Amino acid sequence: MRILLLNLYFPPDTSATAKMALSVAEPLAQRHEITVLCGRPSYDPTDRRAWRVSQTEQLGRLRVIRVGSTDYPRFQMRRRVFNYLSYVALAVPRALFVPCDVVLAMTDPPFQGIVGAFVALLKRKPYIYNIRDLYPDMAVGGALVPPGALARVWERLHRWALRRAACVIVLGEDMRARIIQKGVDPSRVAVVRDGAEIPSANAAPPALDVEVIQAIRGNALFVLVHAGNLGFYGAWETLIAAAKKLADDGVRLAFIGDGAQRKQVEALAKQAGASNIVFLPFFPGSKIPSVLAAADAHVITIKRGLEGVVVPSKLYGILAAGKAIVAVAPTETDVASLGAQLGFAVCCNPDVPEEMVIAVRALAADEPRRKAMEKSARTAAPGYDRAHEAEKFEQIVEGIFPAKDV
Repeated sequence: MRILLLNLYFPPDTSATAKMALSVAEPLAQRHEITVLCGRPSYDPTDRRAWRVSQTEQLGRLRVIRVGSTDYPRFQMRRRVFNYLSYVALAVPRALFVPCDVVLAMTDPPFQGIVGAFVALLKRKPYIYNIRDLYPDMAVGGALVPPGALARVWERLHRWALRRAACVIVLGEDMRARIIQKGVDPSRVAVVRDGAEIPSANAAPPALDVEVIQAIRGNALFVLVHAGNLGFYGAWETLIAAAKKLADDGVRLAFIGDGAQRKQVEALAKQAGASNIVFLPFFPGSKIPSVLAAADAHVITIKRGLEGVVVPSKLYGILAAGKAIVAVAPTETDVASLGAQLGFAVCCNPDVPEEMVIAVRALAADEPRRKAMEKSARTAAPGYDRAHEAEKFEQIVEGIFPAKDV
């Protein structure tokens, strides 16, 4: 089968969707002919490309076509719009000349789902829509776009794209519920999680970097770690307020990473005068086991109103590391509902800092309970094996042509 995958970001871009696009494309390429139509690297790339209208690369079994979109850095938010628009302007006509049996679109730029449906319509091919972050819900909920005429038109076009899709692939049950609420037939909405690489039972434990662990833990008695993007989706005010109240308990909150809201979160922490909150940059990928191991518990947060709009993929790596989770998120989210069901998380109302304070104090004081949660995490992890999720994705794609010998 010939599959055309549309996404602005692709390695050497380092964004989450670039990595996920690769993780989707590589397994499919073992049995199918994959063409990735992306833009010039712009998201903290490890290397860049000279401008051409389009250029083709062969990465193993993957054919990658990069159109000559602008490559403004990701922190220049207004200029990034030019990256989006120039990509679409060049990618749509280029896509019309790429032979394929099915069009598969992801969600970069944020209106890529609409673009993918339009391309599939012009090519008269089936359309599969893989939603990573749900727009325009994310833009409105994160106050990036005001709830007005633009949001209404965007939502109307997005619902048209959802109806056009032969299958909508989402990241969790909470996102699936949200898509179904938009009027999509439940039989056309499938859950394929990002998952994590699950080490075999015989695998040696990863080597840990003592310096990384010390940088994260300091001299604290109990350490909470939020590792990942500091974006518009988090209940940051609740985390900061709770952490300040936990300072006298010897609890430290370590933010590791970057994102559009990092400066605002740092300002909140400074204003609160919480000396037990630290901000650290992303560590190299080789240090991820040390980052995971450094925490007594990991924090995953989603603010109210964004249930099913964003599904943090870091959940699965935390489970594989066998760590407890403090879910500062609505009960409808996957991290909260699965955490309660499978026993690896405590859930706190994202609008009530005191709930987080009570939960963390109880967890810090009850080591047997924490050990039980860690055991539950390790038990749950194999259910979200990345290789198995990739097989599910491939089965969905192949199911678009049930009579085709693939």
